[in-house]
Amino acid sequence: MNPESLIASAAINIGLAIVILSLFSILKKQPSYAPIYYPRRLSQSQSSQPSQRHRHNIPDFDEAFTVRRFLPSLSWIRRAYRVSEDEILETSGLDALIIIRLFKFGIKFFLVCSLVGLAVLVPVNYCGQGHLIAHQSHLAVSHHSLDLFSISNISPGSNRLWVHCSCLWFISLYGVYLLYKEYNEILSKRIQQLRNIRHQPDQFTVLVREIPFCNDHRSRGCCVDKFFSKHHPYAYHSYQILYDGKEFQELLGQAKSIERKIEDLSKRSMGKKQNENMGKKHNETPLLSNHSHQDAAKLASHEEKLEELHHKIHQLQSENMLKEKELPVAFVTFKSRLGAALVSQSQQHADPLLWITDMAPEPRDVSWRNLVIPYRVLPLCRLGVIVAASLLTIFFAIPVTAVQGIAKFEKLKKWFPPAMALQLIPGLSSIITGYLPSAVLKGFIYIVPFAMLGMAKLAGCISKSKEEIKASNMVFYFLVGNVFFWSLLSGSLLDEIGQSFTHPKDIPGHLATAVSAQADFFVTYILTDGLSGFSLEILQPGLLCWDAIKSCTYGRGKEKTPYLYSLPYYRIIPSVSLSVLIGMVYAVVTPLLLPFLIGYFCLGYVVYINQIEDVYETVYDTCGQYWPYIHHYILIALVLMQITMIGLFGLKSKPAASISTIPLLLLTLMFNEYCKIHFLPTFRLLSIQNAKEFDELDVKCNQMEFNHESASIAYCPPCLRPLNVMESEPSYSPSIVSTSSI
Repeated sequence: MNPESLIASAAINIGLAIVILSLFSILKKQPSYAPIYYPRRLSQSQSSQPSQRHRHNIPDFDEAFTVRRFLPSLSWIRRAYRVSEDEILETSGLDALIIIRLFKFGIKFFLVCSLVGLAVLVPVNYCGQGHLIAHQSHLAVSHHSLDLFSISNISPGSNRLWVHCSCLWFISLYGVYLLYKEYNEILSKRIQQLRNIRHQPDQFTVLVREIPFCNDHRSRGCCVDKFFSKHHPYAYHSYQILYDGKEFQELLGQAKSIERKIEDLSKRSMGKKQNENMGKKHNETPLLSNHSHQDAAKLASHEEKLEELHHKIHQLQSENMLKEKELPVAFVTFKSRLGAALVSQSQQHADPLLWITDMAPEPRDVSWRNLVIPYRVLPLCRLGVIVAASLLTIFFAIPVTAVQGIAKFEKLKKWFPPAMALQLIPGLSSIITGYLPSAVLKGFIYIVPFAMLGMAKLAGCISKSKEEIKASNMVFYFLVGNVFFWSLLSGSLLDEIGQSFTHPKDIPGHLATAVSAQADFFVTYILTDGLSGFSLEILQPGLLCWDAIKSCTYGRGKEKTPYLYSLPYYRIIPSVSLSVLIGMVYAVVTPLLLPFLIGYFCLGYVVYINQIEDVYETVYDTCGQYWPYIHHYILIALVLMQITMIGLFGLKSKPAASISTIPLLLLTLMFNEYCKIHFLPTFRLLSIQNAKEFDELDVKCNQMEFNHESASIAYCPPCLRPLNVMESEPSYSPSIVSTSSI
């Protein structure tokens, strides 16, 4: 990629970002767009008491037609930098805070790396002796615009490579230090958050699966009560058996559909009555009256059908019908957190496939549909998801290879001679090779997180949070495999694979060669993903178009409801982690990429502070269980950086530097094992010590009995909840029936 293409990509992305962010700052001031840009605040104000609505900081719009209202402003950026971590933790939970901490990690890490790179590595690279060879073969410089400032410009065997080796050690150790500090701080925040929300029912509840059938009572429920009363007599409180609610959900869906028709007919009838009253003054009543009678007949018919559905649903909720639909799954409540923790962390039966226990997720986080899947079938579900994700990864290799073909215009002209016509239009080839590849690639991978989330939902996870964590994991490895590795190797894919299999020891060398050649492409990728990607994230163009269509069609004249969605962790975390990986791999190879990454993380920080505060809803809080995965992704990036540098030092005929990097690689892997032992268990389980401590706090506050009684009624399955389908609910709420238990 030549310098003109790189400049074209930067200019287009910066220009788009300025236009989009300016448009966002104007639209955010308009009251009509509040359901798009303030849905979280609006929903909180609707659900709270009038006396408490001031706490949610409802935006005060300027209704007057003033020039200031239609001018771009930076007030939302200033506000984002004023939001503290404690405010995010209090209002959105620790999971949302982890997103912000990830951006902060990127800023802190790459700021130091940029200082080292620009002050030390760039001058060393530029003054390297390799540029003399590049001048003799000018093609090397013309097609790789960053080569003069990268390690490629260092001549083989030069002692200058020891500077790169020293910087590699410094950057790696600094990254390890930051990772340890982050892990330790987030662990402390997790324990504090668990203490603050210790009233939640999941701390008293255990999910039990593979419950045997009691032949004497023809039920599984009595088996649960007998087993835990016998083996945990002092801690056991109660149980809630689960039922197959498929038929119930079908009937409930029909009832909800009829309810909507009744609401529409009622509103239409009221409007016609008003027109009828107006028509009486002009003697136009016969036609209007005829329509009113038709609507009344339809309304009566729908109400009769709804009443019939209510009757069928109540029959399904009867005790005799429910016994036939029992599942071998139950939520068991204990009188203390200590009792629940001991049961969830121990094997209950000699047969490990009976009485399988796990800590229950939050009631709002439970994935009810997956609890129907038999436990013994889950390995097959997971295997199917892995196969599907692998096939998707392989399939996407085709567009990634095509994108690399566009990026390499010189090769494209050889493969497709008509492409030479692009050179007839000044600047067009620079736009196509500089901006188009990264934009096309970003467009292709936009749908991947949603596809992976759909697959994760088929894996049988017990909670929505576990589904999103699994999806996040699959998306990250997809991006590493396709966007990083495949982009590196797609130019000479078959040769690389053949050489890698015949000479495995040369893999670091092949990787190093490919990394050096693709620096320009990844600069354009970071620019597109950061400037254009984050700008479109905050503008929400899809919702803007949908709102416009809705306002002009069936939603005309109706009151707008907030467009409220949950924070898409499965989309944010893998994408940002990939940028961290790209930055780390190129930190020593091409330091000029690092300032772009600082801008990437600063813009992402501001954008997601705004989205967390105003837009996205918190639908669950795992109290930081995303961080171990983020930590793992960053460690993979560190290891890849070190392996790449081992290969590069080998290519540069400096084997001593390669050997000196091996202890650093071993040290990083040992640090990973240390973190698994020291931090990871506390993120997976509630420790016995913490459980006992929280119990003692409840005893002092006389809250213990109230908390475990509340937990016993919190996990009421959907098929047992009382019907309330005639009450309209906000469109952003996923539930159909009321959450009270019977």
